[in-house]
Amino acid sequence: MPGGDPDPEGDAPSRLGVWQRLLLALPRLRSGRDKPPLGERLRGAVLKPADPDAAPGAKQPDVPASVEELEASVKAADDKERLIGLLAAPIAAIIAITVISALISKDPAQYLKNGQVNKQYVSLSLYHSLTLVLLGLSVLMLAAAWFRKRMFLGMVMALYGLAIFNLHWWGFGIPFILGAAWLLVRAYRLQRDLREATAGGPGSRGRGGPNPAPPRPNKRYTPPTAQPKRPPTPKRDGEQRAG
Repeated sequence: MPGGDPDPEGDAPSRLGVWQRLLLALPRLRSGRDKPPLGERLRGAVLKPADPDAAPGAKQPDVPASVEELEASVKAADDKERLIGLLAAPIAAIIAITVISALISKDPAQYLKNGQVNKQYVSLSLYHSLTLVLLGLSVLMLAAAWFRKRMFLGMVMALYGLAIFNLHWWGFGIPFILGAAWLLVRAYRLQRDLREATAGGPGSRGRGGPNPAPPRPNKRYTPPTAQPKRPPTPKRDGEQRAG
């Protein structure tokens, strides 16, 4: 009938409530706000961006490094090592301030009740000097990580960890000592691989290059030795008469 109710399918979109429309719009909002995580954005801002041509998640084949690659690895730290140093430097500064402040607050009085000097008392100037030393090590740690100096970064982290360890704050010193040991071991292994790759001489191309050429034959001329002449055999009596 022309005066009947309209088609329910045609009026369905107009009868949606506010909450239903909001739920339908949520996937659009999520698709328009797809952003990488904060850690990836921070790493991209601090470190060099990854190669766009490389396939994401693709596993690199186990190919031996050449001499040029080993030399580049020895001279400069990679992105992972640099990120560790850049994150450890500000943490080291915060730990230094926290530890020195706690030591100052727990420092006993200079004199005992009987007027004698307290042997456990430590001068505030010594704490201030120690604070400057620890903050200086933090700055050196940051500079070594920024300029990709692996060996120098490992040494500075080791010194900082030992300093905190000697202050009896083992929980703060052990991570820096372990990180320093990891960096120093990596530096030693790269140096060892480079020495092994260049052991064949200047023409060697490393572990992934061709094998070294075999030794060349000696070109010195050796004259043939003359064989000794045999003495003539004496003829028998029968042969002499026949002759």
